[in-house]
Amino acid sequence: MEASILTHLMPRSQIDIFVQVLQADGGTRSACINAATLALADAGIPMRDIVTSCTAGYLCSTPLLDLNYVEDSAGGPDVTVGILSKMDKVTLLQMDAKLPMDIFENVMQLAIEGCKAIANYIREVRTVSFGYIITFVLLENTKQLESRRGG
Repeated sequence: MEASILTHLMPRSQIDIFVQVLQADGGTRSACINAATLALADAGIPMRDIVTSCTAGYLCSTPLLDLNYVEDSAGGPDVTVGILSKMDKVTLLQMDAKLPMDIFENVMQLAIEGCKAIANYIREVRTVSFGYIITFVLLENTKQLESRRGG
């Protein structure tokens, strides 16, 4: 997350991110990264871009996106990717098994496409939480904070 946060706008500050997983059905790391992005945005933390994450795997000669628990537990290789979508930068790459280079490139590209789809969704989403509608207008919020703090 550090790659996305505009720390220079908050000198002498510390940002701690804790995520507690209550129930898991695969893709836990990616879900935590995406939740942390939403939490930072909701808290008004200025960011250069949002970090989104997705996992893709390779099972039965088929690339799969966003593995569930059964697919993840089947033992096939998987790749977890985190990106800054607008900047087109990879901030996280984790692979749990070996893959031939051509298959790795396909699986990683699938994960990146998933990350970009999540980023587009987050930028436009209206989510219902405890009966309230929360609108995430991430870029506008960050621009307002930058202008208030002289960025």
